[in-house]
Amino acid sequence: MSASLVTVSYIGAIILFILSLGGLSNPESSRRGNLYGMIGMTIAVLATVFGPSVTMAGLPWIIGAMVVGGSIGLYAARKVQMTQMPELVALMHSLVGLAAMLVGFANYIDPMAVLNLSPAEKAIHEIEVYVGILIGAVTFAGSLIAFGKLAGKIGGKPLLLPGRHFMNLVGLLVVIAFGWQFMQAESVSAGMIALSVMTVIALLFGIHMVMAIGGADMPVVVSMLNSYSGWAAAATGFMLNNDLLIVVGALVGSSGAILSYIMCRAMNRNFISVIAGGFGSGAGKPASKADGETLPAGEVVSISAIETAELLRDAKSVIIVPGYGMAVAQAQHTVYEITKLLREKGINVRFGIHPVAGRMPGHMNVLLAEARVPYDIVMEMDELNADFPDTDVAIVIGANDIVNPAAQDDPGSPIAGMPVLEVWRAKTSIMMKRSMATGYAGVDNPLFYKENNRMLFGDAKKMLEEVLAALKS
Repeated sequence: MSASLVTVSYIGAIILFILSLGGLSNPESSRRGNLYGMIGMTIAVLATVFGPSVTMAGLPWIIGAMVVGGSIGLYAARKVQMTQMPELVALMHSLVGLAAMLVGFANYIDPMAVLNLSPAEKAIHEIEVYVGILIGAVTFAGSLIAFGKLAGKIGGKPLLLPGRHFMNLVGLLVVIAFGWQFMQAESVSAGMIALSVMTVIALLFGIHMVMAIGGADMPVVVSMLNSYSGWAAAATGFMLNNDLLIVVGALVGSSGAILSYIMCRAMNRNFISVIAGGFGSGAGKPASKADGETLPAGEVVSISAIETAELLRDAKSVIIVPGYGMAVAQAQHTVYEITKLLREKGINVRFGIHPVAGRMPGHMNVLLAEARVPYDIVMEMDELNADFPDTDVAIVIGANDIVNPAAQDDPGSPIAGMPVLEVWRAKTSIMMKRSMATGYAGVDNPLFYKENNRMLFGDAKKMLEEVLAALKS
């Protein structure tokens, strides 16, 4: 392919990527958005592989790498469960960061990369390499830690080291100092020393940054790392002088940043406080009233699956609030069967989705879409909160912090001011949980003790299957 044809192909791919982002903004158009993205990526890959920048000698290596990578991707797509999507997304982000690092090092040691460059152009190129490796290293290490937390291999409790902000500041100053040394290096070996030191510091910073973030902030972390991976791709584009990578990386980086802002607003937190860490205990702990008046008071009333079915059968309006517990139990298909049965009886059933429910943005929407729950009854928090007083039954499946009234009633609560789904305003609310444990924020939930609340204890899927059986009988 000629250079001009490659440019035209890149422009077409960019347009398709923009259409893809637009399609992904709505559940009903998300399939079309995914299709646009796949077509755009196919065009981009083919235009690059068969373009003038790839020689015939290198073509077999590239095709071999594509076969290996494609096989791994196909295997992951077939084997990874929908409930494992958050950790898979984090793992994919880490690969983008790793690619940026490797491209940066390879580009620096390649003498052809700086051939015929003026001193000014060479300096700009070295800055691109340095920044690209820096962003890639932070993304790679941070995403691996996020993967570990999301997969349960690393505890969600924030690791708050003494003087951590001072250590981060010192690390930044060292990175800047070695960046100056890198720019002044007279040989590749001297430059590699500076690059290596910076890379180690960046990797440690990525680990430290995500380790300090509590489990309750993981949706923000996923969107933040998505943004970082975009900027890493853009930096790779600068290093390779590839316009498509620059534009697509900027699209992903900016959209991820906007998504992070939306997630922070949904939790009433600012981005700096998320990076500072400390929100979320990581492991649920039993609610306790040992500290007196500051903790919830009242009686917990449990309910059986049969009694739950009776309440649902007699209701005219039902709102279901899914949470991470539904994902862990893989109960979304049973939820759909219950929803289908209730709607056939003329009951108005809707779903209330909190922006940070689950472990990544849109986690609950993806699970419900997989279970074929109609898009038109899956609604955002702001669309439903005013309807709870007129709702007969609000049933919460494995969620905690996103339905905690302390966010509104207790100014001293760690989640004070966080917008929540006001399920307690329904005539009856039912909390489905395995135990009285708190959520990832480690905050007791006064909802447990409300007079109109009932607790349905047990595995979400098992309990819902019993509710479904009772409804059918």
